Amino acid sequence: MRLLIAFLLPWLTFFTIGRPFAGVLCLILQVTLIGWIPATIWAVYALSQYKIDQKIRRALGRN
Repeated sequence: MRLLIAFLLPWLTFFTIGRPFAGVLCLILQVTLIGWIPATIWAVYALSQYKIDQKIRRALGRN
């Protein structure tokens, strides 16, 4: 679900993973039509890093 949000509303992805400042910056970038593509790429990359961090925390036993 977050991946779909990352493609449609990239700025919202950052709010769902707990990075509101990055979400605001992404929204500013997304306001321009040219900035939509970099904002989407940034959101998908941040989401993948968030998932990796979650896996590492679970593997180390830190919830």
